[in-house]
Amino acid sequence: MKIAFVTDSGIGKTAAEMAADGIVSLPLQISVDGRSLQDMEDIDQDQLITLLQQQKVMATSLPSLGRIQECFEQLKAEGVELIFAVPICSGLSGTISAMQTAASQIGLPIITIDTHVTAVVQEYLIRTAKQMAEAGASMEEIQAACQQVIDTTNTLILPSDMQHLKRGGRLTPLAATLAGLLKIKPILEINRRTQGRIDVKEKVRTYTRALERAVQIMKEDNIDEHYSITIAHVDAPQTAEQLAAILRRTFPKTEIQIIKLVNVVAVHTGLNTQAIQYFRKLD
Repeated sequence: MKIAFVTDSGIGKTAAEMAADGIVSLPLQISVDGRSLQDMEDIDQDQLITLLQQQKVMATSLPSLGRIQECFEQLKAEGVELIFAVPICSGLSGTISAMQTAASQIGLPIITIDTHVTAVVQEYLIRTAKQMAEAGASMEEIQAACQQVIDTTNTLILPSDMQHLKRGGRLTPLAATLAGLLKIKPILEINRRTQGRIDVKEKVRTYTRALERAVQIMKEDNIDEHYSITIAHVDAPQTAEQLAAILRRTFPKTEIQIIKLVNVVAVHTGLNTQAIQYFRKLD
């Protein structure tokens, strides 16, 4: 059976980068000044930061329906018999639903995985799924493996500007009520429990306390050498390095990397955000 592995720019990589490894990636969209930009095609992460510094009002949306349809029709014409898709989660985007609809319309079977997050774990799962399929694993085995990773995944977000986050419309009502409480430094989370929506995990009084509590939460999740930890920042590399130093002391055997936060999340969280995403890797 010929299988196509499909994701989107929520992983923070270009379509060309993913195509080099045999994975199809569709661009999400970023709207600004009446224009619709294709994420990681028309706008990269440095360009997005410039727009945030200019305090541009931006919005995000799923890949264009026409582009999804065109892509899937092309895959079918190439003899693809099944699409295995790991897009940005349904709590942040309608991409999963749009892909399911497009595949149904042309009679092409599709399996979609809802990660309840996006970014690093999304890329890890689409690559893992492809590798497992090439090694002869069944679709059931691959889906079970993906779920195993998802069940251990968490993303903690330490925003600097709650007003910006609220304007992005990605907060639950509970989280939105904190926007005006300037003395509150919330720790936000997005995971399976929140169904892929950004929600409040903790409310503390200082940024230092927020960092301390974030580390404590990670300890409670029993992170060990089997985990992967990613610190993702929005134009705040020095703070990210400081946070990484703390985490390396706390979890000395765990793989830790620093990246720029993916565009479609950074649009809503704003400048100086720090996000920590971690999950247990498959054996």
